Amino acid sequence: MKIIPLGIWGGYPKANSATSSFLIEHEGFHCLIDCGSGVLSSLQNYLPLEKLDAVVISHYHADHIADVGSLQYSRLIQYYLGKPAPALPIYGHRQDEENFAKLSYKEQTVGVGISEDDVVQIGPFEVSFCQTIHPVYCLAMKFKVNDRSVVLTADTEWRDELVDFARGADLLISEANLYEEHVGKAPGHMGGSEAGRLAELAGAKQLVLTHLPLHGNINEILAAAASTFNGPVELAEVGKSYTISP
Repeated sequence: MKIIPLGIWGGYPKANSATSSFLIEHEGFHCLIDCGSGVLSSLQNYLPLEKLDAVVISHYHADHIADVGSLQYSRLIQYYLGKPAPALPIYGHRQDEENFAKLSYKEQTVGVGISEDDVVQIGPFEVSFCQTIHPVYCLAMKFKVNDRSVVLTADTEWRDELVDFARGADLLISEANLYEEHVGKAPGHMGGSEAGRLAELAGAKQLVLTHLPLHGNINEILAAAASTFNGPVELAEVGKSYTISP
C-alpha cells in the first residue's frame, strides 16, 4: 500500500494548499480519502482525475466535501469529450440523506452507503469503519490488505473505542487539530498528546498527524504527540509517499 497526503489542514486550506485528504493506492487501484477545498488541484500532481477508482468520505463538513462537485464535473467533461467511464463510486454515510444524495451525479458518480457496522471491499482494500465523536456523524476508517493496515481517525475527540479500532496499525493517520491549551475545550477534535496516546495504546507502528490548525506553531503539536508516543511520529507532508510493504 502507498499513501500520499494531498492536504494537511483543517477548516480551510492555507494558500496553494488543501484541507486534509489522502490518496491510497495498491496494485494500480487508486482511492481518494475525503475531497475538501483544494484537494482536486493537489490530486492532479499525482494522478489524472480520470484514473481515480473510488472515493471515501468521512463526513459532510465542507473541508471534507467541498471539491466533490468539481470532481463530478470533471467526469462529465470527459463524457462530453467522448471518453465515458463507469460511474465513480463515492462512499459516504446515510445519516445525512440530503448530502448523501449529492454523491450521485448524472451517472458520472454514484453514492454508496457506509456505516460503522460495515466491512466493505473497495478494490484490493478491506475497509471497516468506526464512529467518531464530532458535531456531525463521522467515520474513522481502516484500510487493510492481508494483515497490513492503515487507520485514519478522521475528525474526532478522544474516544476509547478508537484504541481497539487502530490496534496494531502499520500506519495511524490521526487528526491533531488542537494545541494543548485547547484540549477538552474545543468539541470534535484532539490535541497532539491525545493522538500520541492513541498510537501508544493501540500499538501503532507509525503515527502521522493531519487536520492541523492554521494558527500557531504546528511543531508544538508534533512535540506533544512525541511526548506520549514512543514510536516514529511526524506531521503529514504533502506529496510524501508512505509505503506499507505486504
